[in-house]
Amino acid sequence: MEYCQARCANPGDTLMTELTVQLPDDLARKAQAAGLLNDQGIERALRDALKREAGRRLLEIGKAMQDLPPMSEEKIQAEIDAVRAARRAKRDAPGA
Repeated sequence: MEYCQARCANPGDTLMTELTVQLPDDLARKAQAAGLLNDQGIERALRDALKREAGRRLLEIGKAMQDLPPMSEEKIQAEIDAVRAARRAKRDAPGA
């Protein structure tokens, strides 16, 4: 697969990437017939694949968390407060 990024004419424009993809002919024909071999179809397919991958990772994290001991609401709140305090300290530190 080859790709290149196009320069934006105006600052703030979305940076676009151009792809060249090699596909088996039968897959390309089916994708074309399904309306997927155009900018919008490929973007939609990639976004859907990214959502599925994020869901898969979330399930893996959930499975890993099953092995953790349960925490009380007070302990959870204490952890949240500690993280927030650390972020405030980092934000308010000289030179930050």
